[in-house]
Amino acid sequence: MLRIDDLHDIKDGQRLRCGYTTGSCAAAAAKAAALMLRDGAIPEFVELETPAGITLNLRVEQPRLEADRASCCIVKDAGDDPDVTNGIGIFAKVKRRSDGEISIDGGEGIGRITRKGFWGEVGDAAINPVPRKMIRDAVRQVAAHGWDVLIFAPHGREIAQKTFNPNLGIEDGISIIGTTGIVRPMSDDALKKTIFLEIDQIAETSAAEILLCLGNYGEKMSVALPRRMPMVKIANFIGESLAYCHSKGFQQVTLFGHVGKLSKLAIGAFNTHNRVCDARIEAFVYYLALAGAPYALLQQVNQCVTSEDAAQLLIDSGHRQLFAEMQRGCVERIQRYVKDDGFIVDVIFYSLRHGILVDNSLTSN
Repeated sequence: MLRIDDLHDIKDGQRLRCGYTTGSCAAAAAKAAALMLRDGAIPEFVELETPAGITLNLRVEQPRLEADRASCCIVKDAGDDPDVTNGIGIFAKVKRRSDGEISIDGGEGIGRITRKGFWGEVGDAAINPVPRKMIRDAVRQVAAHGWDVLIFAPHGREIAQKTFNPNLGIEDGISIIGTTGIVRPMSDDALKKTIFLEIDQIAETSAAEILLCLGNYGEKMSVALPRRMPMVKIANFIGESLAYCHSKGFQQVTLFGHVGKLSKLAIGAFNTHNRVCDARIEAFVYYLALAGAPYALLQQVNQCVTSEDAAQLLIDSGHRQLFAEMQRGCVERIQRYVKDDGFIVDVIFYSLRHGILVDNSLTSN
């Protein structure tokens, strides 16, 4: 068993402590509350197996046991990673069901999805698919009779104002997120070195082509691509990663990412982190203006909060071809960035609502 205090990463010679996600907190709290109902006793710690294969042993806080329900809290620990949700209490309240079903919902401090395009329906609690599965698996381990699970965070609404949730259409609280259950701290320099190392390893196999994905969702969505190729996740470091691939002599580079990220690249942003560059909507307006779109449509797009909303407007207004223009813009800017007009790179956008937005052959040279 691995305690979180024993889990560290070494980055740039520094020993940085890892943490655990809000998803792990929610699943562990739900499991502990279910154990309380089953056993009639309050555990001091609860074990949780994370998707990363690491077993956490987390302290149970603020337990409350009643005849037909139980609740408790797990306090989020982000380790040495800067995270505004560090220290927040994630609570779970559980009740038995007799039908074998498991119902999971969000209460106080858990945001609600208000726009299409996220991993859930409008009106759903902002509890992502992996945490939902973690919660379901955790309470199923306790008993198979079924459970009602309510996840809540009394300080979630306050903390959410320090996140990008309001800009993403998630209102009134935080999101319960995490794809591995573990928070691993990483500096930008260390992350780029890791990316370069992975590119080196692929280059050493004499591979002629490489796929660069922007993050975990991009990796999952890449299964829809027609061809399989060696893949590296590059986070927001588009410029450095492409330049490094160019220096390694790859014959074909494919860049695959969400329309919100790559729309920024289409107007020349090579680091797409929202703290560095947030010009998604401006990119849509720029390409619409070049295409001679009506001013009323430009105003409508300019009022969009998310790139998914802007992409939907392009499709609804009959301007879907602009995705190909934006991709060509990406290719031109990449070639200027690496100072090589002959650099062969495909850029493929995807949308959470519409999947791959345009065939990648439109950007090939």
